[in-house]
Amino acid sequence: MVSDKDGRQLSSSQVLIKLQRRIGAVWLEFTTGFLWWGVGELPLHHVRRFFYRLAGVKIGQGSTVHMRVRLYDPRNIRIGKDSIIGERVVLDGRAPLTIGDHVDIATGAMIFNSQHNIHDPNFTATEAAVQVGDYVFIGPNAIILPGVTIGKGAVIAAAAVVTKDVEPGTVVGGVPAKFLSNRGVDQLHYHLGRARWFQ
Repeated sequence: MVSDKDGRQLSSSQVLIKLQRRIGAVWLEFTTGFLWWGVGELPLHHVRRFFYRLAGVKIGQGSTVHMRVRLYDPRNIRIGKDSIIGERVVLDGRAPLTIGDHVDIATGAMIFNSQHNIHDPNFTATEAAVQVGDYVFIGPNAIILPGVTIGKGAVIAAAAVVTKDVEPGTVVGGVPAKFLSNRGVDQLHYHLGRARWFQ
């Protein structure tokens, strides 16, 4: 008989399921590693976008993914049109991640949708979808945690840690992020511009 890491006996069908999951996990690790260390270092925007789409990322027309972006499970990541993902951004696709149109995510920002439950004796992982509305700006080195929805036109200040939903048109900042002000713009209709092809 085969046992799992906790010493429980496994049936042959359970062993087969675990083996299939392990092979899938290793393949995903290979894919994300290739995207990080191979594709992410290429200074050619169009080539990177081709490989990200091939890996399953849905990228809207005119959107840019800059160099050294880290993707976790690209199949669950959707980026709208005319959005910019800055250098060294982390996009977590272990649960659905939806980024709207005309979104600007600055260098070093991290969006997570999986974390460990520190109150669980087995330290299990929990996952929750993240949604980023249209015209959102996420400042440099900000962190968005699982389950958060950021409303249309909201602004996340640099280095903020967002642990709960952000209302549309508001500016939040701090650790944890709190309301700072309203953005003060009723009609948003700008375009972020063309991609820097060699960055």
